[in-house]
Amino acid sequence: MNDAYERLDAWIDAHFDEEVRFLQELVRVPTDTPPGNNAPHAERTAELLAGFGFDAEKHPVPEAEVKAYGLESITNLVVRRKYGAGRTIALNAHGDVVPPGEGWTHDPYGGEIADGRIYGRATAVSKGDFASFTFAVRALESLRAALKGGVELHFTYDEEFGGEMGPGWLLKNGVTKPDLMIAAGFSYEVVTAHNGCLQMEVTVHGKMAHAAIPDTGVDALQGAVTILNALYAQNALYRQVTSKVAGIQHPYLNVGRIEGGTNTNVVPGKVMFKLDRRMIPEENPVEVEANIRQVIADAAAQCAGIRIEIRRLLLANSLKPLAGNAPLVDAIQKHGRTVFGQEIPSMGTPLYTDVRLYGEAGIPGVIYGAGPRTVLESNAKRADEHLELEDLRRATKVVARTLFDLLA
Repeated sequence: MNDAYERLDAWIDAHFDEEVRFLQELVRVPTDTPPGNNAPHAERTAELLAGFGFDAEKHPVPEAEVKAYGLESITNLVVRRKYGAGRTIALNAHGDVVPPGEGWTHDPYGGEIADGRIYGRATAVSKGDFASFTFAVRALESLRAALKGGVELHFTYDEEFGGEMGPGWLLKNGVTKPDLMIAAGFSYEVVTAHNGCLQMEVTVHGKMAHAAIPDTGVDALQGAVTILNALYAQNALYRQVTSKVAGIQHPYLNVGRIEGGTNTNVVPGKVMFKLDRRMIPEENPVEVEANIRQVIADAAAQCAGIRIEIRRLLLANSLKPLAGNAPLVDAIQKHGRTVFGQEIPSMGTPLYTDVRLYGEAGIPGVIYGAGPRTVLESNAKRADEHLELEDLRRATKVVARTLFDLLA
């Protein structure tokens, strides 16, 4: 084995307890999004990074932009470590999370350790990779080797809302333009492609009336049910469309939120629902959105007196592999095979991420980090989200070795 790899591994092993404590501190500052008051977490992260000698640039997104986006505060962090002339590799992880919800048996903000796991919201997605990426860079610098290029840590705070105020904002404002990038992911696969996502808010307007005289009103809920049935019927058609990307199957539509009506004895005059349409890489987002709008319009036309409003909330393009990502894929697979003792396949994922924004800026990237084989195993976005500590340790080693290969 290369002596540098042995030294990287040994440093990470020697400092692993410190890495776990770092992650615990990150988990203990809530970043529920919504409401999205995430600037305090950035402040705490910058403070912790300063303890390692890392100067974190703070890039607050203007309040007006954040409010218009539907959040409360965002401060993105960039740490630049320059070693010499050469390419810059960015490591991006997001600190925002969905609210914890119910059913937890561990404190969602406790960072508790039990049975070789750390529990808490964002341990797996993706504060765990705040830790893996930070300590991979620290391990790399411990070698005091002659390196070319540099590394940037990008810790951002709006992936759950699409990334436009995180990586999108940093790239648009010229804060950064790396040559390659690795984004937070899981340990047993290197992801080079992912689904796109269209999210829309549909408001169905009827006319309120007393339930004793329903004929004097127009039931918005009945109209919404007709529209929802038409939308859900699309899933049968979507299953007939298969992606050629390994790890991605077919498109899918989900309605994740419904609200409306005023009381049980009132014919509802307005119902709102929000839908999520996952798009495989082969689909055209413009055509997908046009089709959804047509399905809604056709269904609404069956309901006399119904009026609809449709508002696009998010259009996240799919991630398609860029030719320049081969050095990242090759290095991660090589070191994953050694550290994990198994093949690390290159594949796609049905998730959508803010990595697409780097790809749209022409920056080749992959998704890789600390986590299990599947999102389901991690309980991400569910109760008792957790991360296997050995996956954290080993992923940190893989990332450190990869950085050494690309910069040495």
